[in-house]
Amino acid sequence: MSNALEQLKQFTVIVADTGDFSLLEKLKPQDTTTNPSLILAASQNESYKHLIDDAIKYGKSKGGSLEEKVEHTMDKLVVNFGLEILKIVPGRVSTELDARLSFDTEATIKKGRQIIQLYKEAGISSDRILLKIASTWEGIQAAAQLESEGLHCNLTLLFSLVQAQACAEAKVTLISPFVGRITDFYKAKEKKENYAPTEDPGVLSVQRIFNYYKKHGYKTVVMGASFRNVSQITELAGCDLLTISPNLLEELQKDTSLKIEKKLDSSHPKSDIEKFVPDAKSFAWALNEDEMAHFKLGEGIRKFAADIVKLEGVIKKKIQE
Repeated sequence: MSNALEQLKQFTVIVADTGDFSLLEKLKPQDTTTNPSLILAASQNESYKHLIDDAIKYGKSKGGSLEEKVEHTMDKLVVNFGLEILKIVPGRVSTELDARLSFDTEATIKKGRQIIQLYKEAGISSDRILLKIASTWEGIQAAAQLESEGLHCNLTLLFSLVQAQACAEAKVTLISPFVGRITDFYKAKEKKENYAPTEDPGVLSVQRIFNYYKKHGYKTVVMGASFRNVSQITELAGCDLLTISPNLLEELQKDTSLKIEKKLDSSHPKSDIEKFVPDAKSFAWALNEDEMAHFKLGEGIRKFAADIVKLEGVIKKKIQE
């Protein structure tokens, strides 16, 4: 029998959630996603020093204040990582925009255009880039504008159906509903150690969104993310895409005893949820009423922003050396 990863690839496109190039070469995923936490971790690796040095050189060349040089350097750094990743993966890379812009639509649009321009200057088509934006109301509206310009977006930190509904109406290319973080929340709230795979609240959330999209014919792609174990992954076999961390990819690759079955089928969606088009008020209210989604969205933005600040601190010191 083929290993579990090869079986899973028959039903779902696999995306690696990492900034580690050596692991990408080993695991050979179709696409890759990164985030500020992954870039921060990778920046500590001596192997990637040349990418940081190049970004600093670029930032300094742009002139301006120290803060402006840091901003230019940060933009170039995330693009440099994306460029290296695109040498390895045949598909697309998701490049995260500054989480501190999550509640500023115009600033998010401006930053998205700047990132795509940097890729274009390096000879990379915008079709190979997904701009990764937090699923706030402001972020979703920014994505709607960017998509109208032909720039593709990946809406991340997505924890609820109303976020998914707003993203679908904005015609975003892809959403990343988070499985593990939802499960983490309910484990703590309900004081449970584990859930049966078929009862896992993170898994159920993604299944609900997937089936809603397919029932109503939305083209937005669903990419399950943030997994804690293999059973969460296998319960979503058949999802459009799944982005998986290297340790779980390796676990799947080594497992030759597991039989993967298709659990989600786009041609036979199981949903009785009527179509809903949220506006700003109904979106805010639905998110407010969902304690888990409201908390995890804010927490996720804070964590990514904190890692950006840490990375900026490293860059600032290097610029001043």
